[in-house]
Amino acid sequence: MIVILMGVSGVGKTTIGQVLSEKLGWPLFDADEFHSPASIEKMRNGIPLDDADRWPWLDRMNAMLVEKEGRGDSVLLACSALKQVYRDRLAQGTADLRWIYLKGRFDLIRKRLEARKGHYMKAGLLESQFATLQEPGNALDIDTADTPDAIADTILHRLRASPARKTG
Repeated sequence: MIVILMGVSGVGKTTIGQVLSEKLGWPLFDADEFHSPASIEKMRNGIPLDDADRWPWLDRMNAMLVEKEGRGDSVLLACSALKQVYRDRLAQGTADLRWIYLKGRFDLIRKRLEARKGHYMKAGLLESQFATLQEPGNALDIDTADTPDAIADTILHRLRASPARKTG
């Protein structure tokens, strides 16, 4: 099974993914690891990425997901996947994929981003993330106001009761 934790930057995708990884024993991949150096530099300078920046990034992640699934591996991926077209591209060629949409209030997420140290994604880009976000229609919606451990438990409970969802 492939589980993709999606949502705006700062919502807790990586933190919650780490907790899920420990509970499930599955590897967690972070979409940040798939960005090109040029894209990281743009974000570091407060410049939002455009689709030309995103397509190769999405293709690298999709190739990894297809390879892992082909070997029978279950994986977690923390990825913003803000638009439906991005989610479609990530899901291409996969059979058992579940979307987890991590939702949070703008002010809460902004505080988290402002407190984050050493990350290239700055709080000033949060507005562009919310403006770009197309909420998924076929995902498990999870509020992120609780603790990471409680959120992970909610996800595990809801995953057990949900069918596979190719697109978000």
